[in-house]
Amino acid sequence: MVNNVTTNPGALVALQNLNRISDQLNDVQRRVSTGKQVSSAKDNPALYALAQKQRAELGSIESVQQGLRIGSSAVDVAVAAGEGISDILIEMRAIASQASDPALGASERQLLQDQYASLGDQINRLVDSATIGGRNLLDGTTALLTVNASTDGSSTIDIDGYDLTGSAVLTIDRTGGDLSTAGGAATELADIDTTIDNLTSALASLGAGSKSLDLQGKLLTRIADALEISIGNLTDADLAKESSRLQALQVQQQLAIQTLSIANAAPNAILALFA
Repeated sequence: MVNNVTTNPGALVALQNLNRISDQLNDVQRRVSTGKQVSSAKDNPALYALAQKQRAELGSIESVQQGLRIGSSAVDVAVAAGEGISDILIEMRAIASQASDPALGASERQLLQDQYASLGDQINRLVDSATIGGRNLLDGTTALLTVNASTDGSSTIDIDGYDLTGSAVLTIDRTGGDLSTAGGAATELADIDTTIDNLTSALASLGAGSKSLDLQGKLLTRIADALEISIGNLTDADLAKESSRLQALQVQQQLAIQTLSIANAAPNAILALFA
């Protein structure tokens, strides 16, 4: 081996080894601190691109889910109001049935008439109050509620609205009807039965729409969970493994520093030749 003080091959090799270990240590420390094996495009371009694509899909799912929740709220409010109207119709039918008794006097009929009219007013209030976010599926202002059900906009859930302010569904006279005679009460009974049938059909349709929105929301939640797991599998670091590597590299770094120190001191042996 040639001894000289101009070039120290041993120190150069030791320095290269130290730099290599330091680079590896920096990578491990980054993974430990971020919890990510792939945190930028330079770590692994292919995995980073795939993970970013899945993150974009996940963000789109969250937007669709928000729209589904808004739509579901509008339908649920309409269903709740419709169920309240159905209960009122049952009360009105009981009153009309009582008024169909020919033996009732005028004063008794007037009391029943007042109760009947009061319940009709409650129906109107329920229809008006079934509004959320500017949408009302019971007053005829929203003929069709269309809710986006996919991230690319190719699938929608359509829910029909109903007009309970007119006589198409609610065939009864909500201004009070005519219970002044047994015949008038019998007519009201027939109208109430028709109204109950119509309203039951409308509620069934609204209920089916609400269930479709809920099922789609649950499906998207499962898809979002699967995407999160997939992103984690692509980018998350194995911290147990990285911890072991960190300790090993720290020991290797210390040894490399000592080796470099020894190599740097080697040229001093030449001084002994001139002593």
